Amino acid sequence: MLSRLGATAQNALEVVRFGGLDTEDDASPFEVVAERRNHRLRHYFPGGSGPVVVLVPPLMVSTEVYDISSRVSAVGVLRELGVDPWVVDFGAPEREPGGLERTLTDHVLAVSEAVDTVREITGRDVHLGGYSQGGMFCYQAAAYRRSEGIASLVTFGSPADTSVGLPFGLPAWVAGETGRIPDRLLGSFAVPGWVTRTGFQLLSPVKSVRSRVDFILRLHDRERLAPRERQRRFLERSGWVAWPGPALAEFVRQFVAHNRMLTGGFVIGDRLVTLADITCPVLTFVGEVDEIASPDMVRGIRRAAPRAEVYEASLRAGHFGLVVGTQAVARTWPMVAGWVKSQEGEEKLPEGVSLGEASAPAEGTAQVGLQLVAGIGAGAVRSAARVVRGSRQLTSEAVQNLPRLARLERIQSDTRMSLGLLLDEQARRAPSDVFFLYRGRPYTQEAAKGRIDAIVRGLIQVGVRQGDAVGVLMETRPTALALVAALSRLGAVAVLLRPDGEPGREAALGEVRRVIADPGNVRRALQIGGVEVLALGGAEEGRDLPVFDMETIDPGEAPVPGWYEPNPGRAGDTAFVLFTGSGEHLWANRVTNRRWALSAFGTASSASLSPSDTVYSLTPLQHPSALLMSLGGAVAGGARLALASAYDPGTFWDEARRYGVTVASYTWTRLRDLVNAPPNPGERHHPVRLFIGSGMPRGLWRRVEERFAPARVLEFYASTEGEAILVNVSGRKRGSLGRPLPGSAEVRLARYDLERGRLEEGPDGFAVECGPDEIGMLVARVREGERSGRPVRGLFAPSDAWRITGDLFRRDADGDFWPAGREAELIRTADGIVPPGPVRDALGDLPYVDMVAVYGVPSGDAEVAVAAVSLREGGRLKPIDLSEALLRVRPELRPALVRVVDEIPVTAAGRVRTEPLRNEGVPEASGGRAYYRDRSGAYRPLTDGARRGLAAP
Repeated sequence: MLSRLGATAQNALEVVRFGGLDTEDDASPFEVVAERRNHRLRHYFPGGSGPVVVLVPPLMVSTEVYDISSRVSAVGVLRELGVDPWVVDFGAPEREPGGLERTLTDHVLAVSEAVDTVREITGRDVHLGGYSQGGMFCYQAAAYRRSEGIASLVTFGSPADTSVGLPFGLPAWVAGETGRIPDRLLGSFAVPGWVTRTGFQLLSPVKSVRSRVDFILRLHDRERLAPRERQRRFLERSGWVAWPGPALAEFVRQFVAHNRMLTGGFVIGDRLVTLADITCPVLTFVGEVDEIASPDMVRGIRRAAPRAEVYEASLRAGHFGLVVGTQAVARTWPMVAGWVKSQEGEEKLPEGVSLGEASAPAEGTAQVGLQLVAGIGAGAVRSAARVVRGSRQLTSEAVQNLPRLARLERIQSDTRMSLGLLLDEQARRAPSDVFFLYRGRPYTQEAAKGRIDAIVRGLIQVGVRQGDAVGVLMETRPTALALVAALSRLGAVAVLLRPDGEPGREAALGEVRRVIADPGNVRRALQIGGVEVLALGGAEEGRDLPVFDMETIDPGEAPVPGWYEPNPGRAGDTAFVLFTGSGEHLWANRVTNRRWALSAFGTASSASLSPSDTVYSLTPLQHPSALLMSLGGAVAGGARLALASAYDPGTFWDEARRYGVTVASYTWTRLRDLVNAPPNPGERHHPVRLFIGSGMPRGLWRRVEERFAPARVLEFYASTEGEAILVNVSGRKRGSLGRPLPGSAEVRLARYDLERGRLEEGPDGFAVECGPDEIGMLVARVREGERSGRPVRGLFAPSDAWRITGDLFRRDADGDFWPAGREAELIRTADGIVPPGPVRDALGDLPYVDMVAVYGVPSGDAEVAVAAVSLREGGRLKPIDLSEALLRVRPELRPALVRVVDEIPVTAAGRVRTEPLRNEGVPEASGGRAYYRDRSGAYRPLTDGARRGLAAP
C-alpha cells in the first residue's frame, strides 16, 4: 500500500512539474523541407517513396494531430502501408510573427503552395487530405487550383453545407445572428486554444470527467498509463492552438452566415471560387455520431461539387475519433492508404468505401430502445422542429422586409433617396463585404465607394453639376456601374444610351450635352454630333483616344467646389433615363429616385434578399430590369450583384457556381435557351433559389420550375411610367402577375372600349371598374407631387389623378391580375377585338409547344387572328390538342389560324417580335403545318379553299 502511495505521489509530482509523464515515446521522424511566411512543410520519414499524401490540420488543432504517439500515429500507419506522408504545419499562431493576423486566404494559399512544392520535389500529383477545417482548406485549395496537380481529396468530418446545421450542434438561426456582427468586432480578437479545448470537452462532459478520474485512480501504475499518455496530454493541453481573428471573421462570414462552401462564390485573394470546379475524386469520412460536423453537413460536398465523383466511408465515430484513436488506426488510415493506392491503380477500392452515400451502421441497442420507447413521438418532434424552423424563417423575413416597406412608405417627393445614398449606407455598414462580381473578380463596398468618389471628382472637373443630363454609352462593365452610381451621388441624371440601339436619337430624346463612353464606344459617340464626348475606362486598354480621357484626372488634385454635397437627390427628382423600342416606337422613360427605390425595395422584399444572396443580372445595365430590379434589389437588400459576362447556358452555369448565384434575373423568354439546353453538370444541386423578372410566358414558367426545382419563378410587372408594380409572390398561379406591391401605386381595372380605344363611362361620367375576369385597362393612381407624364383627372372621383398604363388585364375572383396584352397588340378582326394574352397562355400550356406568338394579318379592312407556335424537339402539333387547349378561351377570342414555324423571332432581351411573322401573311396550305378553325369551332389542316377565304380582301 505504501509503495502504491509513493508511486502515486512521485507520478503526480512529475505531472505537476512537467505537465505529464515522460514515456520516452518519440515522435515520428520528419524534416522541414520548406518554410514560408504562413506555414512549414514537413516530410515524415524522409527518403520514403510511393504515392504522396499531403495532410492539412484544422486551425484550432496543432499539426501533431497526425502524429500524437507511436500508438496512434496517422503518418506512421500510412508509411507502414507504403504511402509517403507530408504535413502542412501552420504552427501555433499565437507564437508566430503575425500569426494572429492571418486570414482564411493565407491558409488556403499555403495549402496550394505546399501542393506545388511537393509536386516539384516528388514529380507526382498529390493526394490532399484534411481533418475538420483542414479538409475545408483542401476543398478550397482544390477549387482554387481547379484540381490541377491533385490526384484526389480525402477529408475527415469536414462540413460543406451549414444550412442543415452548425458546428458544435448550434441551431441554424445562429448563422443569421453571427452575420450581423460587425467585421471590426468579429475580426478583432483571436480564439485562444483553451477556449476550443473547453468546447470539445463540454461536448462530452461525462466522458471528460471519467477520463480524468480514471487517470488519477491509475496514477500509481505508470506502465498502464504510458501507452495513452501522449494522447492525454494532446487532448488536455498541447493539442490546441489559437484561431486568428481575421480568419475567424472570414470563416463566419463566408461559410457560417452565407454557406458559400455549398453555393460557391467565396473569395480567395482576389478571385471568386466555387467547389463546383473540383473535378478530382473525393473521399469523405463521415462520423455517424460526430457531434461537431453532422453527417448531413459533411455529405453536402456531393451537392457542392457536382463535377466530382464523391466516395464515402462511414464510421461509428465522433469528430475526434475519425482521425485519432484505436478505430482510426485500425480502420481510417488503412482505408486512406487503400484509397490512395486504388487511385494510383495499384489496388482495388478498399472495403468500406463506396461511391455515394454509405449505408449507415446498425444502431446501438440503447438508441434503438430509445426509438422504440419514443414511438410516434419522434415523428411529432420532427414535425414540431420543422414548424419551429419555418416560423424562424418567416420571422427572419419579416424582420428584413418590414423596415424596407416602412421606409418606402415614408418616402415623400422631397425625401433624400438615390442609388448613391443607398450605396453609401452599405459601405458604412459593411465596408469589407463584396458589392459586385464581374469576370471572376470581387469588388468590395469600400473599393467601389473609392472608385465612385474618384469619378465624382472627375465629373466635377469636367463641368458636370447637379441636375445635368449626362449620356452613358458603355458596355456592361465595372466602370459603367461606377459611373452611373457617381452621377447619382452627384445628383446628375444618367441617360443610359444603348450601344446596340440608336445612340443619336436617344441622346436627343434624353436632352444630353455630354456623353461619356468607354474606349470601345468612343468613335460611336463621336457620330452623335452636337455633344461633348469624354472617355472613361480601364487603364489596361489603349489610351490613344481622340477625346479627353477622364482617367488622366488625379482625384486627389481635383478641387471640390462649395456647392457640392454628396447624394443630394430627392425622391421626386429624375435620376435615370432609359430607352425602350426602336424606330418610330422609340421611347424615353424617365425614372425618378422614388420609382427606382420602389423597384429596389420591392424586389428586395418580394425576393427576401439578404447579404447571403448573390443576384445575377443577365441583361445589360441599360435595360430597366438590370437597373431597377437586379442592381436596385441587390443594393436595397444588401446582397451581392453579379454582372453576366455573356449569356449562354455554359457561361450561365459556370458563373452561377463561381459567384454563388442564388437569384437570377430574366426578361421575357430569355431563359428559353437555358431550359432547352442539354443537361449541364453545373446545374446539379445548383444554388439558385429564385428566377426574378417579367414577361415570362406561362408554359416556359412551368418548364423552368420543373427542370430547375426547387428554384421557382418570381414574376413582376412594372408600368413604363408611374409607380404601378404587381408581383406574384406566392408563385402558385403560373402566368398571373399577382397583386400590387405594398408601397406602390393603387391600381384599378377600368372598363375599356376596345373598338373605340377609350375608357367606358358610366351614367355619372366616371370610369367603371371591371368585374371578376372582365378584361379592362390597368390604371394607376398618381401620387401627389409626382412630376412625370400627364395624368388623367376626374376618372373615378372629382379631382383624382390616374395614369393609363396601356396594358390590358383581367382580375380573377381572388384579386390576382392576369395579363391580356398591350393596347398596341390588339388584333382587330371582322368579328371583334382579340387580345393576344388568353391565346398565348392556352397554347403555351401544351407540353410540346416551345414558344407562341399571336398577331394579326391584314385581310381587307380587318385582320385575321393568327397564332404561330414553335415546337420542342420531337413535338408534333395535333388538331385535337388545339381544339381542346383553346376551349379555355372564349370563342370570339380564338385565332382563325394556327401555324407551326421553325423559330419565333425575339429581341436581344427575349421579347417576341411579331412583325416578321405578320409580314409572311397567311401561309401556304401544303406541308401540314397550318390549321384553321372551321364553322363548328374545331381546328383542321389548312386547305387551299380555307386559305383563300382567310386571305381574301
